[in-house]
Amino acid sequence: MNFTLHQLKIFTVVAEKESITKASEELNMTQPAVSIQLKNLQDQFDTPLTEVIGRKLYVTDFGKELYTIARKILEDVSEITYKTQSFRGVLSGRLKISVVSTGKYVMPYYLKHFIQENPDIDIRMDVTNRTKVIESLENNEVDFSLVSVLPENLPVAYESLMPNKLFLAGAPDKNFPLKAPYTKSLFGNIPLIFREEGSGTRYKMQQYFSNANIVPKVKLELTSSEAVKQAVMAGLGYSVLSSLSMKSQLKEKELQIIPVKGFPIQSTWMLIWLKQKKFSLVAQAYHDYIKKNKTAIYTEYFKWIEKY
Repeated sequence: MNFTLHQLKIFTVVAEKESITKASEELNMTQPAVSIQLKNLQDQFDTPLTEVIGRKLYVTDFGKELYTIARKILEDVSEITYKTQSFRGVLSGRLKISVVSTGKYVMPYYLKHFIQENPDIDIRMDVTNRTKVIESLENNEVDFSLVSVLPENLPVAYESLMPNKLFLAGAPDKNFPLKAPYTKSLFGNIPLIFREEGSGTRYKMQQYFSNANIVPKVKLELTSSEAVKQAVMAGLGYSVLSSLSMKSQLKEKELQIIPVKGFPIQSTWMLIWLKQKKFSLVAQAYHDYIKKNKTAIYTEYFKWIEKY
């Protein structure tokens, strides 16, 4: 066999994206170039790596096994580069973090100065729903995860970063004249927009409704916090949103916070990791950085949330 690291890299991206088009965008290559390299790799095996059914590309069982091996090979090759740099006194390596959807408004600011101070570090940040974030942590695929609700039945350690405040939000043209907070009975009269199952925000909403003995009127269920926010702005219903995700919309009066007794629902943004996790040099350096700088980062970028 005579396959190359370049071919293995292309195959892993195709397998992850399940699309040559998306892989070509990720790799900054043309689609024909990706297809040629994938074919050159395939020609070295009797068993298919992928198959196309309809217009969708699927990875075969054999392809999935090769993907696992290829990823390990590519990670080991990267580790050689990082080790070489570390012997020269340069902190380098890959830091892998999974982040719940709303956490995309938080995590970049807790990475910014660390990356500036250590330009040879590569960051891999996956933004997804809470269920998948916990799965990636449990499978030891990441160094850290950012969540606002601790996972159950998973031994983790954590570093608290900052508060997370959830408010009932509506479009600005909706009339809520009462200045005093509304009671929970309001939820019996308004259509609500929910995130999908597995979302941390949905978990906190359901916890609130359960504790308050409320049966909410669910109008829509959407798969991203951004989609929920846009639907609320369009006047399709109301939802519980983090103040972090509404910063610009509140400033531009594209959304309004509706005062309700028991709100805001509060939780805490936490950087978590497996208790038995053996940190790499990069992960240890980042952990030390967070412990030292988390208060200053909150003060510089997030102090504004205290006015709500």
